[in-house]
Amino acid sequence: MKIARFSHDDAIAYGIIDDSDLVVLAGDPMFAGYETTGQRVPLADAALLAPVIPRSKVVCVGKNYHDHAAEMGGEAPAEPLLFLKPNTAVIGPGDAIVRPIALSDRTEHEGELAVVIGKVAKNVKAADASAFVLGYTIANDVTARDLQRKDGQWSRAKGFDTFCPLGPVIETDFDAASATIETRVNGEVRQHAPLSDMIHSVASIIEYASAVFTLLPGDVILTGTPAGVGAFEAGDVVEVEISGLGILRNTVRDAAL
Repeated sequence: MKIARFSHDDAIAYGIIDDSDLVVLAGDPMFAGYETTGQRVPLADAALLAPVIPRSKVVCVGKNYHDHAAEMGGEAPAEPLLFLKPNTAVIGPGDAIVRPIALSDRTEHEGELAVVIGKVAKNVKAADASAFVLGYTIANDVTARDLQRKDGQWSRAKGFDTFCPLGPVIETDFDAASATIETRVNGEVRQHAPLSDMIHSVASIIEYASAVFTLLPGDVILTGTPAGVGAFEAGDVVEVEISGLGILRNTVRDAAL
């Protein structure tokens, strides 16, 4: 089942995609379930938004692919390397990534699988982790690479407004083991890998993260990026595609000086 968050006639709602229509839900599926209003909106008439705006946090995992750890000049850590993005970094499909050119000279893409948490999770065991997942979507862990290297920690480099594109939808039935991820800039392939190359699985990440802090409904986990990260410029179009989840497409512009 594909769940979208969308705007139509100046209203924002959630809906289930049914062929070319959105079956409108009565509320937020993370809290109100899947009760429908009976209304249908043509998909072509709706503007898709970020499928979730985290009420709390975006939890990210660094260096979760061996090849990406190597291209960053090191080895993958034995345990998941966690960091956070603020929820103010989230934007949706079609929104512009804004490069903070007054502060950074190099903004890079990192295409990733994202996990949307569906209910409160604390000290969850990996074997039980799937029960706490609402579904999956696509993310771009945008990074000011020069600031990441300069600061020695990653909050500023990865936390700018617009640095967490999410979308286009949440898929509740998804098999990461059989899917691939690809990132393109202006149609040029930059990243391509099977999601099975992840070192730490989704279940093991949920176990590890929920032992540290409580995961809340609507929280998002970014699971790491494969090799091929690189810079983009104003005017570029960045696409992240995951088989079974669709394409997350964003334009790029520079912040005003």
